[in-house]
Amino acid sequence: MRLLVRFMGFLFAAGTVVFLVGVGAVAGLIWHFSKDLPDYSQLQDYEPPVMTRVHAVDGSLVGEYAKERRLYLPIQAVPKLVINAFLAAEDKNFYEHGGIDYTGMARAGLVYLQNYGSNRRPQGASTITQQVAKNFLLTNEVSFARKIKEALLAMRIEKTYSKDKILELYLNEIYLGLGAYGIAAASLVYFDKSVNELTVAEASYLAALPKMPATLHPVRNRDRAIERRNYVIDRLLENGWIKQADADKARKEPLAVTSRSNGAHTFAGEYFAEEVRRDIFERYGEKKLYEGGLSVRTTLDPKIQVMARKAMVTGLVNYDEQQGYRGAMSKLDVSGDWGVKLAEIKSLSDISPWRMAVVLETSDQSARIGFQPSRELGGAVSKQRETGIVTVDGVRWARAAQGNAKGKTPTSVAQVLQPGDVIYADPLYSKEGQPVEGQYRLRQIPEVSGAMVAMDPWTGRVLAMVGGFSFDQSQFNRATQAYRQPGSSFKPIVYSAALDNGYTPSTVVLDAPIEIDQGQGAGVWRPENFSSGKFQGPVTLRNALRQSLNTVTVRLAQDIGMPLIGEYARRFGVYDELPNYLSYALGAGETTAMRMVTAYSMLANGGRRVKPTLIDRIQDRYGHTIFKHDQRECRGCDAPGGWKNQPEPQLIDRREQVLDSMTAYQITELMEGVVQAGTATVVKEVGKPVAGKTGTTNEAKDAWFVGFSPDVAVAIYMGYDKPRPLGKGNAATGGHLAAPIARDFLKLALADKPAVPFKVPAGIKLVRVVSKTGMRAGPGETGGTILEAFKPGTAPPDNYSVIGVADADGRGGGMPASQQQQPDSGFFMRPGTGGLY
Repeated sequence: MRLLVRFMGFLFAAGTVVFLVGVGAVAGLIWHFSKDLPDYSQLQDYEPPVMTRVHAVDGSLVGEYAKERRLYLPIQAVPKLVINAFLAAEDKNFYEHGGIDYTGMARAGLVYLQNYGSNRRPQGASTITQQVAKNFLLTNEVSFARKIKEALLAMRIEKTYSKDKILELYLNEIYLGLGAYGIAAASLVYFDKSVNELTVAEASYLAALPKMPATLHPVRNRDRAIERRNYVIDRLLENGWIKQADADKARKEPLAVTSRSNGAHTFAGEYFAEEVRRDIFERYGEKKLYEGGLSVRTTLDPKIQVMARKAMVTGLVNYDEQQGYRGAMSKLDVSGDWGVKLAEIKSLSDISPWRMAVVLETSDQSARIGFQPSRELGGAVSKQRETGIVTVDGVRWARAAQGNAKGKTPTSVAQVLQPGDVIYADPLYSKEGQPVEGQYRLRQIPEVSGAMVAMDPWTGRVLAMVGGFSFDQSQFNRATQAYRQPGSSFKPIVYSAALDNGYTPSTVVLDAPIEIDQGQGAGVWRPENFSSGKFQGPVTLRNALRQSLNTVTVRLAQDIGMPLIGEYARRFGVYDELPNYLSYALGAGETTAMRMVTAYSMLANGGRRVKPTLIDRIQDRYGHTIFKHDQRECRGCDAPGGWKNQPEPQLIDRREQVLDSMTAYQITELMEGVVQAGTATVVKEVGKPVAGKTGTTNEAKDAWFVGFSPDVAVAIYMGYDKPRPLGKGNAATGGHLAAPIARDFLKLALADKPAVPFKVPAGIKLVRVVSKTGMRAGPGETGGTILEAFKPGTAPPDNYSVIGVADADGRGGGMPASQQQQPDSGFFMRPGTGGLY
């Protein structure tokens, strides 16, 4: 008995020693791994990379920019269903344990011993807290050292932060495949839904992804993905978080994934979205753009954007088809599975309803075509094959392009299409405007390009922007990056300078041949009107602008001086520096559509400076406004305590007055005459007050229309990216090519707007004058007369005083030799060449 007591004492002492040694070893181990643990307190101020989202004026999404597609959701905004799904999949005891799940660790250790030596990856037993420690503070290294550090950090994190805070970090940080980080982004990427809209099946699939997102790909590994999703559904049911009926329904639900684009989300808004991206990048840098979680409210009006793109594309395509059919894009062997071969050819993704197709067989009356199949989420070519018919009506336009000449109108489809031709086609429409089922029309990508910008003339807010035919084809934004000669669309700036400095709309200038000695052996420049050889003699400024007379503009520029015109060009932002050459008064310099529409907006709004903007407001990730375009002061807008019969709020506008408001009205009236009876009469079909000016550059390389109504300003140009003539004669002018595009756009954009006339500023006198001479009309005289706008202190002329008579004999007077036309790289007319129109 005594021996037994001694033995038990020995065992107790030995056990105590072993226990103390073990405790010491564990303490030493903890001390060793605790020495270089990361500072977990940084989680309190953690700002994860969050995507920047760009919205249109109606709140619709324009674009998203991120290196890690993530939207940060506070835990209060996460639905209970989604939380339960992730707890069921990852850590059902999350709200009970202190950071470590000892039962799970024991289970993982047993599996490790069973698989020892098999080179299998050890099974994890990490709680959500441990995963937060690993994802935020450690690496993905597979080792016992990392697991020990992970456990130590998890326990410290649990003592410092609430369970909800830990879960919030986890749900926003985890990678869930397809470039999506966090549940909010994943919900959009996989299902194009917010988390509040997820079904049980969808929430369960997302909860299944954290451990192996690539393995559970919804297309490549659909069966495995569904199996794991159903496992999560079973765990939800087992934990009592959903009902049996909900579980049964969720298991039967197909794994229907809706792929979401990374690019612009507003149809036809690609150029606009890219311009906004560049703007944010220049303002705040790359990190803020892709990780800062900015919320950007743009000026884009999606409805107007679609109208602008429709009008611009229609104009480009109509012109291009008039030049003839250039043939198939490429040839393809249609034997075997033509769909797989056609899918390998890159098609433009932003020209719907156009679709790429291959001609399968042809006859005189029709051709059977097969459309390019889509690709599934995993990149595999869809097995579905869709076909259609191109009829004779669908190729009627396709005369063969033969340089400046065109072939005969085709009488059979086989004259145009052959088997293997890769083409574009879109639905054929009946005369009533309805698509004819199963029938399609041949299309071709236009070679000509151009741009359009629509702007609110009162604020400078860009409502729509078209930078070319297709952003997918070319990301070069012709609205902001293409510098082109504006031609006669620059003349309103010249006339504004004159009207602002003592001239009136009734001022008479001579339309007659003029010669300018260019000096330095460069010869003589003889500017001509578009109708070469025809001159009208004395004409008023109104009639000169209406008919776009070049000789009158040159004489006017001589009279007021090019330095003054250059100053006004700078004020309006058309040019930064304008050389003192007379050809620049005819629009020989180079500028952009954005600059031109901004300049015309200042004419439309009464001469106030506007700064073009694509962005109304930018907020940071916390909702604080860090940029606002509208800098006007609103006095009385803040009314603490509510309405107390105080005066109504006032907007204080401190913008610079770049042009006298009365001058702005005078030039507006002159340009309204251009639309009513001048070079832009096609725009009169809009049926609302519109002022504007056409422009056609030398050799018809660019065709312009810039104009405005009281509500919207628009600038349009058409031209080849590598400038070459658009044609000859009237068919290649701004009035024939660009003005119809403006007409089509303005008809749509102003359809719901009342026909409000341009506002007459205080002080303007409307006097009836003879339209041809500009002189005051006699009592009772109405025929051939108009109401003309005059400033205080001015009036219609009482006699016929003509500017430019002194140089009508060809001596070229009125300007010092130092300011006379000189050769320059931007524009230079040799004797006998045409003018700008």
